[in-house]
Amino acid sequence: MSARLIDGKALSARVRGEVAERVRALKAQGVTPGLAVVLVGEDPASQVYVRNKAAACTAAGMHSRVIPLGADTPEGELLDVIETLNADPAIHGILVQLPLPGHIDTGLVIETISAAKDVDGFHVSNAGLLMTGRPLFRPCTPYGVMKMLESENVPLRGAEAVIVGASNIVGKPMAMLLLAAGATVTLCNSKTRDLGAQTRRADVLVVATGRPGIVTGDMVKPGAVVIDVGINRLESGRLVGDVDFDSAAAVASAITPVPGGVGPMTIAMLLVNTVEAAERTLQT
Repeated sequence: MSARLIDGKALSARVRGEVAERVRALKAQGVTPGLAVVLVGEDPASQVYVRNKAAACTAAGMHSRVIPLGADTPEGELLDVIETLNADPAIHGILVQLPLPGHIDTGLVIETISAAKDVDGFHVSNAGLLMTGRPLFRPCTPYGVMKMLESENVPLRGAEAVIVGASNIVGKPMAMLLLAAGATVTLCNSKTRDLGAQTRRADVLVVATGRPGIVTGDMVKPGAVVIDVGINRLESGRLVGDVDFDSAAAVASAITPVPGGVGPMTIAMLLVNTVEAAERTLQT
């Protein structure tokens, strides 16, 4: 392997340390940052994510509240829970763990969360602010990717950045953040013709499709920085990303591992967003 490894675990530990310092400063002013996580149903992966988020909050000295609801919870009941949290001054950040059961309108749920407490950055008003270059909250995964690029001193101004995957959660906000940093951005989707022709132009390649191995080493520009957002569990139980790691690492200058890359940064930036929300309450 020739590429250097971008260690998300180490970077997230540093970010969490900075968060803990900000939490201590807030507590000295009588404010304890609070994050509420609503979990609907008993999806095993979602339960793990929620436990990890709650543990990270506690470790940083923040207040964490997990609200578990049954998979058959009526949509109206979930919306009532969110409205109660919107009105709770002890809660500065709210997230509803996705995916939700099929009978619940995910878009309606996201829009019910107060934009000022939308620490996932998914609310339409926060998406609009991000697009216009005035973000209130940056979505956690793209925010974490930007921190990783910053930590590696990756030059973005004038760079060719290619994103594979155009979701509202990762791909689209990732494009906005890279544009704001001065990169020339290409956003690819499932209809993109000759994906390799696009990815081979990239100085910075971000892959977020949920399809293991969709990008291989022959699709990577020599010396590129490769950020693998995907996390997929194979039948063998092994966790892999969307990038074929071994072949890409032989070509890239730097690459994120899976696991241990972008994943830890997503939770770290959730803490950052929650602290920022708490800090804003002192400014009003």
